[in-house]
Amino acid sequence: MTSALEVPLDPKVLEGLPQPPTITLQSPKDYIFDPRENIVIHCEAKGKPHPSFSWTRNGTHFDVEKDSKVLMKPGSGTLVIDISGEKAEAYEGTYQCTAHNEHGTAVSNNIVIRQSRSPLWSKERNEAIVVQMGVSLVLPCRPPAGLPPPVIFWMDNIFQRLPLNDRVSQALNGDLYFSNVLPEDTRSDYICYARFPHTQTIQQKQPISVTVLDSNPAGERRPGFMAPLGSSSTKMVLRGETLELECIAEGLPTPEISWLKESGEMPSGRMSLHNFQKTLKIVEVTEADAGDYRCTAKNSLGSAYHIIKVTVKAAPFWISAPRNLILAPNETGVLICRVSGEPKPIISWSVNGVPIENAPQDPSRAVEQDTVIFSSVQTGSSGVYQCNASNEFGYLMANAFVSILAEPPRVLTPSNNVYQVISNRPALLDCASFGSPIPVITWFKDSQTSIQDGDPYVIHNNGTLEINVAQPLNSGKYTCIATNNLGIKENHVYLEVKEPTRILKQPEYKVVQRNRNAVFECKVKHDPSLVPTTTWLKDNGELPDDERFVVDTDSLTIKDVTSEDEGTYTCIMNTTLDQDSASAMLTVVEATPTPAIVYEEPEPPADLELTDQRERSVQLTWIPGDEHNSPTQKFLIQYEDLLHQPGVWINLTEVEGASTTAHLSLSPFVYYSFRVLALNHVGYSRPSQPSRQYRTTPAAPDENPSDVQGVGTEHSNLIITWMPLTGFQSNGPGLQYKVQWRQKDVDQDWSSETVSNVTQFVVSGTPTFVPYEVKVQAVNDYGSGPEPEAVVGYSGEDFPLSAPESVQVMVHNSTLAEVHWEPVASSTVRGKLQGYKVYYRRERGLHEAEAEAEQQEQVLTFSGNRSEGRLPGLQPYSLYNLFIKVLNSKGEGPPSNGKSFETPEGVPGPPSFLNIINPNMDSLTLEWGPPLNNNGRLTSYTLKYQPVNNTNELGPVEVKTFPANETSFTLANLKSSTLYKFYFNAQTIKGSGPTITEEAFTIMDTTVASRQVDIATQGWFIGLMCAIALLILVLLIVCFIKRNKGGKYPVKEKEDAHQDPEIQPMKEDDGTFGEYSDTEDHKPLKGSRTPSNGTVRRDESDDSLVDYGEGGDGQFNEDGSFIGQYSGKKEKDTHEGNESSEAPSPVNAMNSFV
Repeated sequence: MTSALEVPLDPKVLEGLPQPPTITLQSPKDYIFDPRENIVIHCEAKGKPHPSFSWTRNGTHFDVEKDSKVLMKPGSGTLVIDISGEKAEAYEGTYQCTAHNEHGTAVSNNIVIRQSRSPLWSKERNEAIVVQMGVSLVLPCRPPAGLPPPVIFWMDNIFQRLPLNDRVSQALNGDLYFSNVLPEDTRSDYICYARFPHTQTIQQKQPISVTVLDSNPAGERRPGFMAPLGSSSTKMVLRGETLELECIAEGLPTPEISWLKESGEMPSGRMSLHNFQKTLKIVEVTEADAGDYRCTAKNSLGSAYHIIKVTVKAAPFWISAPRNLILAPNETGVLICRVSGEPKPIISWSVNGVPIENAPQDPSRAVEQDTVIFSSVQTGSSGVYQCNASNEFGYLMANAFVSILAEPPRVLTPSNNVYQVISNRPALLDCASFGSPIPVITWFKDSQTSIQDGDPYVIHNNGTLEINVAQPLNSGKYTCIATNNLGIKENHVYLEVKEPTRILKQPEYKVVQRNRNAVFECKVKHDPSLVPTTTWLKDNGELPDDERFVVDTDSLTIKDVTSEDEGTYTCIMNTTLDQDSASAMLTVVEATPTPAIVYEEPEPPADLELTDQRERSVQLTWIPGDEHNSPTQKFLIQYEDLLHQPGVWINLTEVEGASTTAHLSLSPFVYYSFRVLALNHVGYSRPSQPSRQYRTTPAAPDENPSDVQGVGTEHSNLIITWMPLTGFQSNGPGLQYKVQWRQKDVDQDWSSETVSNVTQFVVSGTPTFVPYEVKVQAVNDYGSGPEPEAVVGYSGEDFPLSAPESVQVMVHNSTLAEVHWEPVASSTVRGKLQGYKVYYRRERGLHEAEAEAEQQEQVLTFSGNRSEGRLPGLQPYSLYNLFIKVLNSKGEGPPSNGKSFETPEGVPGPPSFLNIINPNMDSLTLEWGPPLNNNGRLTSYTLKYQPVNNTNELGPVEVKTFPANETSFTLANLKSSTLYKFYFNAQTIKGSGPTITEEAFTIMDTTVASRQVDIATQGWFIGLMCAIALLILVLLIVCFIKRNKGGKYPVKEKEDAHQDPEIQPMKEDDGTFGEYSDTEDHKPLKGSRTPSNGTVRRDESDDSLVDYGEGGDGQFNEDGSFIGQYSGKKEKDTHEGNESSEAPSPVNAMNSFV
């Protein structure tokens, strides 16, 4: 039977191929809409030619054109229903979309449209509850049924959440349970709230009043169940959903709840306990979770239990969904629709939306339950087949087209590609092809030698040629030829094998005195055609930004080292193909250390003696040596294994410095010799003389090899590796390893091999990427080690076979898009699914005629089995192209079909410049440049300007608007000798961009200035000033003479004669006149702030730098006037909006709890 042909995603190939419709995007089966918003029912499809769309509602044709409230998007089947002013219930129903072209018809799922509902609480009157202390109590909630169901929580009348604990708990149905009540439970405001998620509305029940009396308290009692009732109950859950089991008990003291599955263990990774152990939750339920669950309530007086019988049913789920099938004429293929479910689903087939039994007969087609078989197909048999699998819990429906193509071969890999690899590494030469029938690929080297599949070459199913270990002799020209019965096509590529980069002279450990220079060398050998770049790191980070660090071609010099320069320095040599690195440490010491007292290492211990000799232990004693002015801190005991590692001394144990005896634990089959070293604060002593030899007897191994792993390096092998035991660990002669393996979850016996002197074992002929259980056990001549634990490993992976399909892009705004795709089938991943890589590139701006050169491709990786992802940071008003690859541990699969999309316009960037030229007395000329990033089509520029007077006050704002094509303007009718401030920005249809500001003066009026200068230079004015100065001088001389004679001058006499009570002496503390204030001199300037005491401090005057240069940010209000004091600081970004503060509301308070 012929395998299905994969359609390449190359747009040049797809452009000429006919293709039946494929649904690429559709709304979920159950669509609950908010009546405040439009209903949007998605239906997107692709095909060649592009399909047309139609809809059914409740099983009958839905004529979209006759309903003015319904709009179908152009080129799409997506419906937008405007329900404003309409009854939303009128559009509830079951919708189905049909996409049709001349090659077939695809249909969507049945999409059930329902309106979200948040009904009011039914009116009720709650009677006050009075209970005795210690009894149990249930407060019912009984919320109204909403769509979707509401979230329930209890609060008081000040919107504080009621505290829950092991005694007081909220059940899954919302009721509030008290295992026993206490006096502190008395309150009049037990309120049940229901929050409806879709409409974000909250309804509340009438408050319930509870009074707890202690006049006749209930006594202690055994536990009993409040919910569920009885000794057992049943619970049904669907596969894949979440199972929630609940047990709430009453009793005094408060019972504790525990859970147990009687028929097996609970899944630890998917199970969790909530609500103080009262709720058991299991996520992603499987059939294995069915069984009897026992919840036990226990207190000091006894216990009670309840059995919940859980059954697991399953809506239909895919085992193998049908995939699109492309066949050449006379070929054979199958569509397989394999599903499972409980009860078993019923499978039905349709073709082009018509049940297959009612469709026109096709002799090449045969239906056998879940399989449609095509034999000797002919041109014209194309169509879209629908598989529908249903049971009482739901249905699955999938479209898969069958397309009959006859295409000669095409080689999709660009010709004359040059592949560069490093010697001894794998090389992969691509030969992607397309044709129908599928072309056969053959390879030739240097156009002569035919390459066969085998060592050292591997020819993959997709035509790629792999050289396992590339050598220089593999360099040259390679030719791949694609052949089918309709033609032949060849392509040439080239392989260059380069020498590896190696550091020949590595940096060495340096001990350098402070203020000296340190030099690290790093000399490299590399392929002559590759240019290496050198990078130095300090402690795995960048070098300090310090001119003392000098990097040359093959060295690093650190001048005048300091103690901060200590650390590890790493030299990294990079080429475009590989890298090498080496590290060394720098230690900085003082130049001339002069210790006050001479301290030395202690003398070595002496007279080592072995006593209390046993098979696995011995006691060692010694005599300490001279401590040399520094107390001994500890003794280090070392041993030499003369049998396995002669000449190597290994640390065994340490004892305190006051001890001279150590009890040593020993291993079997070792020829021991011991020595002791003493440590003080200076360092270790020389080792003592060795003790006499002590031999232990052999035994079976005590341990097995560690770090056992099973990893495949090829798609058909499993390599089992382990960390071998040392001779010391072997415990005896004849050490071997028993390697065991078997395929996991398959009923088969263990396979085993016993090997020696190796650390790995290769299992060949394994299936691709399946789990194996492996274990390795140590064995020697005296027996086997302990039974090893099995480790799960996987056989080798292979590159993914298929690419994501149905790539769709939803553009959210000018900088964010969301991409959707159909995940690949798990069987084609052929390894551990790592995720999906989205490659996207900006082709050009929408206002540009041609694509920009050298646009950098961007890549985002979405981990796991994803089907969507977001692309942030896009540039507005641009054309983008993207494709997607699936990723496993082996590498990436083929790329998906390319998808182009456009981003809408955004606000522009700031104008590139604003210059003010040609200042005159009453005019200024402004020149400006367009924004560097238009982010759309510029519509206009806006200029706001205002004068600034001598006290830094701002005058009225003037506003002017200019067309987008203007770059200069002259402002007339301005005031002379005046500072003006200008605010300038650009607009698109999306709004205004950031503002830039400038300031400029108009020229002073020279006529007034010259007139003032003429008055000041008049002769009469100069004479008057001289006379006044002479009169003052004479007066001062007369006063001086009179004062020296002791007489009173007239002013003094008048002061003595008339003492004015209003005139007070100067205050001694600050030298100012008491109670006196010059109201004229101290009036606050206009626009300044006056303190409450009526005085003006100097640091609050309008001449301060704070008011002019560093004041608060000014802003324009809605009518363009300026708010706040004038600031000479230029605005940085007018897009930063003012966030309003909002008083907390009850709804906000309650939303914070759920």
